[in-house]
Amino acid sequence: MQINTVKTDGFSMDYIKFGSGKRALVIIPGLSVQSVIGSAEAIERAYGVFGDDFTVYLFDRRKEIYDGYTIRQMAQDTAAAIRSLGLDQVSLFGASQGGMIAMQMAILYPEIVNKLIVASSAARVGEDEYKTVARWIALSDAGDAEALYLDFGEALYPKTIFDSSRELLIAAAATASQNELCRFSVLARSIRGFDVTGELCKITCPMLALGDSDDRVLGAGAMEKIGDEMKNVPGFEMYIYSGYGHAVYDTAPDFKERMLAFLKK
Repeated sequence: MQINTVKTDGFSMDYIKFGSGKRALVIIPGLSVQSVIGSAEAIERAYGVFGDDFTVYLFDRRKEIYDGYTIRQMAQDTAAAIRSLGLDQVSLFGASQGGMIAMQMAILYPEIVNKLIVASSAARVGEDEYKTVARWIALSDAGDAEALYLDFGEALYPKTIFDSSRELLIAAAATASQNELCRFSVLARSIRGFDVTGELCKITCPMLALGDSDDRVLGAGAMEKIGDEMKNVPGFEMYIYSGYGHAVYDTAPDFKERMLAFLKK
């Protein structure tokens, strides 16, 4: 699959595009050491169920990042990229850090987002929610890619999946460059102190929140707090899985079908 680049006056951003539907679905992935854009074909297979109803766009983070780059700035840049492609209204799905970006976008640009899905994320990241990410940053800053990948995988996935993926994670870590580790640290630091709790009321579009009770990255309570804030908002729905881990968006067998059912309402 072709990797495309959208260029604005201030930055450039890679994205992939697939599907033939009339509506646009934008996916904002979570934090990763190496860009998920490199797994474009696997992403298309995973989200192929959306292809008849939607044209799907998956955006990377901007290429030109800098120390102090914030979630809010990521949301602004992603919105600018969407507009540069001539998209006016989109359905938006964000996982983990991507969910934080997606919520921030829906708050700042309600005219762009007509439906919102957030998975395994948090509206507020305090020190407890940040502990796992802080550990990853320390490993990244030390240049220990193998330990980072293994810690990352163990936190994201159920034990059976992690155990079966251990050698693949070690192999992937061997290909991580110093630049990728540095970029990861900058993006990961943006999570600390993120807080849009008081602004969730500004989300006016229908919203689906999905998580898992065994989230070992942000904690099981992170998604529940979003539910507490949004439970009386018209159009809000929530479902919490059990046993699929933080990466429930990859591991729950009915996750994509649940998304699609919500988007087609």
